Amino acid sequence: MSSSAGQSGFGAHAGIGTGPRLGHVPDPPADVATQNGVTATADPAALDAADPLASFRHRFVIPESALIYLDGNSLGRPPLASLERLARMASEEWAGELVRGWEHWLDEPLRVGNLLGTALLGAREDEVAICDSTTVNFYRLASAALEARPGRRFIVTDRANFPTDRYVLEGLARDRDREIAWLDPDPVEGPTTDDVTAALESHLGDVALVTLSHVNYRSAAIADLAAITRLAHDAGALVLWDLSHSAGAIPVELAAAGVDLAVGCTYKYLNGGPGAPAYLYVRSDLQSELRNPIQGWFGQTDQFEMGQGFRPRPSIAGWLTGTPGMLGLAAAEQGIRLSADAGIGRIRAKGVALTEYAIARFDTRLAPLGFELGSPRDADRRGAHVSIRRSDARELTQRMIAAQIIPDFRAPDSIRLGLSPLTTTFGDVHRAIEGIAALAES
Repeated sequence: MSSSAGQSGFGAHAGIGTGPRLGHVPDPPADVATQNGVTATADPAALDAADPLASFRHRFVIPESALIYLDGNSLGRPPLASLERLARMASEEWAGELVRGWEHWLDEPLRVGNLLGTALLGAREDEVAICDSTTVNFYRLASAALEARPGRRFIVTDRANFPTDRYVLEGLARDRDREIAWLDPDPVEGPTTDDVTAALESHLGDVALVTLSHVNYRSAAIADLAAITRLAHDAGALVLWDLSHSAGAIPVELAAAGVDLAVGCTYKYLNGGPGAPAYLYVRSDLQSELRNPIQGWFGQTDQFEMGQGFRPRPSIAGWLTGTPGMLGLAAAEQGIRLSADAGIGRIRAKGVALTEYAIARFDTRLAPLGFELGSPRDADRRGAHVSIRRSDARELTQRMIAAQIIPDFRAPDSIRLGLSPLTTTFGDVHRAIEGIAALAES
């Protein structure tokens, strides 16, 4: 699942271990805080000097040097190439070509989808399209999955899943006379294969859909995508993954795992911009078997013939709906391309190193102040953000923002520190933890 941090250049410098597969550390060490080989006393400047992805930071707009931005897991920074592409598209293509631009815009959702799918999601060509929002895509794929399993009553998901997914499922269950089999996983470790197995066995032969987030939005816990997919298939269910906190942060192997369906957004680690279009994945052999519940003209064969009756285009193109927003798509492409250029293996290695360092600093500076770690200690089980918990987290988050440290708060008591690998430095992490400690002590 993860690439070796040693391959990234971190292993030879400043107390960094050789990679993420270093075992679970249940409690902070009693003496000098160490998180899987990363010491709290490691020099952040040395870590930044050893960072093979350091040059990518210069490809983003970072105007305020005093600002510590740790919310790239909600909204990534803007790539310079995105701003340049938006200006060129508006002035040359929109203004200059006008409606003639559609001669080369029409297939952009598929072309950019292929880039995202093959470079970062482990998908085959023509299995990913950039379109609509995550919520709309999730509704469409969940609806199609339920229709494909008409004799099965239950949907398996967890109460800690991202709210939009839960709300969509609640509506579908109400409208389709289905029931949700709720998982109640550990709030830090997230849903496990044992949790899913228990739900499937409780409703043997009656589960239509298993749907989870690959990376939990609050704790960053990584679910075992391949094993859970196998469990769902063995039970005769389809599986739908939300990759919003995975894509651009950790490796995803959709084709290798035999995943049926997936959705995600492009404005977090993919740096696509606010409200950037989302994406959907439909495994190639399911594209004609499942029915798109929203039949729009971009998914129609011979679109401009304006004929009667819907005849879906072959491949993933049949899952397009309405007219895409080309400016948003153009910006999203540049963010996706940046991540593809960096390589998901190197991105993962940097994310592991950043979160390891953050946890080591947490153990030394924040744990003594009453904070609890809200993310898994095992790097193999953790995405690219770290959650810290304290009873006054909501108020402390506002004080952090006023002090130019930008995290985000998730109820009831979590502060998420998003360590976007392409734009976050080890110096950022060090200054942020010191700043949080100072605020907590005041």
